Amino acid sequence: MNKLMTAQEAVSSFLRNGDCLAVGGFVTNRRPYALIREIIRQKKLLYVEGGPSGGDIDMLIGAGCVTAISISYIANSGFSMVCRRFRDAVENGNLLFEDFSLDVHTIAYHGAALGLSYVPVKNMLGSDMIAKWGISEEERKKHPKLPAKKYILQEDPFNPGRTLCLVPTPQIDVAVIHAQKASPDGICRIEGPIFQDTDIAIAAKHTIVSCDELVSDEEMRRRPDLNTLTGLCVDAVVHLPYGAHPSQCFGLYDYDARFYIQYEKASRTQEDFDVFLKENVHDCPAHGDYLNKWGAADLLKLRTSEGCAYVPGLKRK
Repeated sequence: MNKLMTAQEAVSSFLRNGDCLAVGGFVTNRRPYALIREIIRQKKLLYVEGGPSGGDIDMLIGAGCVTAISISYIANSGFSMVCRRFRDAVENGNLLFEDFSLDVHTIAYHGAALGLSYVPVKNMLGSDMIAKWGISEEERKKHPKLPAKKYILQEDPFNPGRTLCLVPTPQIDVAVIHAQKASPDGICRIEGPIFQDTDIAIAAKHTIVSCDELVSDEEMRRRPDLNTLTGLCVDAVVHLPYGAHPSQCFGLYDYDARFYIQYEKASRTQEDFDVFLKENVHDCPAHGDYLNKWGAADLLKLRTSEGCAYVPGLKRK
């Protein structure tokens, strides 16, 4: 079955206002930026599972596309301590957010992939992540996409006297991830760290995969041991070379410090952010327009060296 679509077709076909969106990658590593830009263009209003979040989700927040977010971290590491549109939205009461530890988020995503409604953990016990809730029970009642509680404390049934924290798993409507390779029938291959991508793709009702390289179904089937996802849990494949830019993509290209430096400055105020968004999203309706803006010669400088997954000597500040 051919699942090839444009970014516009994939987002409009599978993502609805009010959906729960989960995003793959890790902070500045293999983030599906091109798909996120299309979501912003279509002005979707979403509940977001961020986990280890980066500037792509900060852009969603700044564009007014996020009602509530569940995160364990949100920054452009090395360029900003905390993403600025996120911080501004929280401080001004314009965003509902809940905070979990990174390890608990990972466990919860795996539980969601297994079809579980909750997972028992001990990781957050004794911390403010237990003592403080970002979203109250009363507020949660107003949002059907949010679980009724952040957690439930319960005695361990197999070890009386010990306490477990029962954390609800996310009910993901759509997952967006970026892979190095994919084929028209939805098989995709992620090289390097996989992070939470497999789990959110399996857990989601629909999964959209962007890829740098589009290869034949036959080629992907020759080495099934190298494949990450089968087409069974992929609904759309979008061929987007440099689709993770400005983040890094293992084995293909390094992150683009030029973007992150500009974004760190532009995202300090909503006014400057809006200008940045116009120039990099709305004035670049096609992916090629965006790549042209950042320049082919400069993008080629980001290509990783043979035998390593980064660019030696790359200017990073």
